[in-house]
Amino acid sequence: MNIRNIFQSLLAIAIGTSAGYSSAAEPDANLKNLMVVLRESEGDNIKDVALKPMGSAKATLSDGKEVEISVAWFSFIGDMHIRFVYDSPSSMRNLTSEEFKALKLKPDEALRVAVSNIKRVYGSPKASPWDGGLMVVTGESSDLDSSYFLDSAFWKNLIKKYPDGLVVGVPKRGGLLFAPASDSKAVAGLRRSIGALFISSENMRISSALYLFKDNHWSVFQDPLAQP
Repeated sequence: MNIRNIFQSLLAIAIGTSAGYSSAAEPDANLKNLMVVLRESEGDNIKDVALKPMGSAKATLSDGKEVEISVAWFSFIGDMHIRFVYDSPSSMRNLTSEEFKALKLKPDEALRVAVSNIKRVYGSPKASPWDGGLMVVTGESSDLDSSYFLDSAFWKNLIKKYPDGLVVGVPKRGGLLFAPASDSKAVAGLRRSIGALFISSENMRISSALYLFKDNHWSVFQDPLAQP
């Protein structure tokens, strides 16, 4: 992944902008606050789901000091990765790799816990008609709507109604759209619009790709936009 565009968020971790949590806190006490978000991986195009640690990165602070930061970020699919975070009333703070290890959970296990917490606190996802045959998925916090992409139970339930599969777009944090794969008109509209939705979302953008959920499995349906 090209990490040049994520240094600002890394710096926020480095200088400890969030209060209320400590790396020494008891893992069990933190589990109820564990959540997960999707973010862009510029230039990536992972064809199948692969939860792999993204390692550490170096950033330069305002005083010129270079720091190395290790965070609980994992590659996922297409041009997206996931970040494990701790939720608090005023912010969401990225977990460090050390904090994640202290939870003693595998990435897929942590993902299930995090999604369950989101649904408990911010509600289960709901699908509503949007435009041109598309459906939009929302919860009670628009900042976390995109995280419902990670709710396997939601998609497995939907697929019972649409056995041909679902074409899904997640262009921004507050935008999670899908169309039945059998609805060629809606799919064509999503193909045409996903790039514009992604670009117009600016710093809230997540993915310019489209994804297919079929046979309880995610794959890339339309590749991400080529990077300039």
